Amino acid sequence: MATNPYRVLVTGSRDWTDTDTICTALDEALDRAPDRLLVVHGGCPTGADRIAGLWAIAARVPAITYRADWKTHGRAAGPIRNREMVDAGADLALAFIKDGSRGASHTARLAEAAGIPVRRFTA
Repeated sequence: MATNPYRVLVTGSRDWTDTDTICTALDEALDRAPDRLLVVHGGCPTGADRIAGLWAIAARVPAITYRADWKTHGRAAGPIRNREMVDAGADLALAFIKDGSRGASHTARLAEAAGIPVRRFTA
């Protein structure tokens, strides 16, 4: 019988560079659900999303990427993508917030409002 994945939503600043903090948080999530972990992130080519994506590849953990459609939605693309990630559900959200990162802070608030536990990390 298949088990549901343990979904970890990663959100964070495009400027986040502290790889160790993200890797440690994801390692802890993997320890909690070694055969079920699924990483969800926004697919930004820099910062927290990039680090989480690279961690998932190295750890051989599946990942789902929700990319913002800037061409279609313009400035609303980020918030729309954030809502989609949260609406898809998660067991835990990890928010890596640097300099008040509006997008990561927004996603963390949405996750909390949806009843998803959020761990915030700041730099």
